[in-house]
Amino acid sequence: MQKTILKYGLISGGITAALMLCSALFLWNDPGNFENSEIFGYASILLSMLFVFLGVRAYRDQVADGLISFGKAFQVGLLICLISCAIYVITWMIIYHTMFPDFMDQFVDYSLKKLRESGATAEEITKQTEQFEYYKELYKNPLVAAGITFLEPLPVGLVVTLASAGILRRQA
Repeated sequence: MQKTILKYGLISGGITAALMLCSALFLWNDPGNFENSEIFGYASILLSMLFVFLGVRAYRDQVADGLISFGKAFQVGLLICLISCAIYVITWMIIYHTMFPDFMDQFVDYSLKKLRESGATAEEITKQTEQFEYYKELYKNPLVAAGITFLEPLPVGLVVTLASAGILRRQA
């Protein structure tokens, strides 16, 4: 079981790391273009999480003799997902500290610009600015930054894990 989980977790994490690096390079070459970066980022997460499905299927077919309960499939998928998420966090923290140490400032500026363009009131902009400043301060703590980053791919991974467990379960 551990070999299958590790193999597919590392493949999933490797894909998300490679695609995140590509996205970071695009953003580095086109600073402030967060829209395309976000779309590419979430598409990358979804693509990498397909290996949760493939890993659960491989476990069922190669390790469990073609039979797997929903619970066991969920367990295998969750562990693959957690490995992938951990690699995602490590990759982002390296990229953040080497390529984008001012990422939060850039992102806040971009978000406030979008808010102004949407016609938000001065009060709404002030309130949002205060929230952004609070989050910027939180993000200075590496553990908080890692936790926030971990929560980006996790929901997608959980949905894929639940779907995989439901689709691939096979009882005797």
